[in-house]
Amino acid sequence: MSHKHYQALLTCIADGQKCLAVLVDPDKFHPEQASAFLNSLPETVTHIFVGGSSVTNGHTEATAQALKQYSDLPLFLFPGDHSQITPTADALLFLSLLSGRNAEYLVGQQVKSIARLKASNLEIISTGYILLDGGTQSAVARVTDTVPLPQKNIETIVHTALAGAYMGAKLIYLEAGSGAKIPVSPDIITAVKAALDIPLLVGGGIRTEAQKQEAYRAGADLVVMGTAFETN
Repeated sequence: MSHKHYQALLTCIADGQKCLAVLVDPDKFHPEQASAFLNSLPETVTHIFVGGSSVTNGHTEATAQALKQYSDLPLFLFPGDHSQITPTADALLFLSLLSGRNAEYLVGQQVKSIARLKASNLEIISTGYILLDGGTQSAVARVTDTVPLPQKNIETIVHTALAGAYMGAKLIYLEAGSGAKIPVSPDIITAVKAALDIPLLVGGGIRTEAQKQEAYRAGADLVVMGTAFETN
């Protein structure tokens, strides 16, 4: 299996560069508008993530095909369900929801995805996914029937991230939830980054340039923005 996209991310981080991913929700995306959407993105975007909490595979496939037609940016799947896997993408974040205690999203969905993954050429990147309280119920919390971690309990968040790293995750993704009122706090980002030696992704509720830069300064290696681009 190729590891070129993960290695490219490591190279960017080693060179002191910060990465930016735009998250595209297939339920809210119109494939015929792919060219116009991509042309509206800033040049600082380095990755495209595709995924949602309740998307059928047909929508994911159509979205990925349209985006690949007009962009050479690496396209990563950010699946909420094993049915959202499409071989059209370049890589897949193999997510395990570490913040919850629902076995279906710790390992169940992962087992169900194996047949599709074995039949694809996707680069699979093990990712520890940690959902934090963003001030509103997120689609992830609703679909997975899990409770996000309170942002005030930084030690638990750090320990959860380290548990993911010790289990072999190549990335840790701190997520406040789509449309979050409260992004992941800089104190949490700094504490988690200091404990890790793997890349740190941060998303949820980051809508402005100031919020993005604050996350970078706190230690995020890659910031994920979705709602801000959906409403552009």
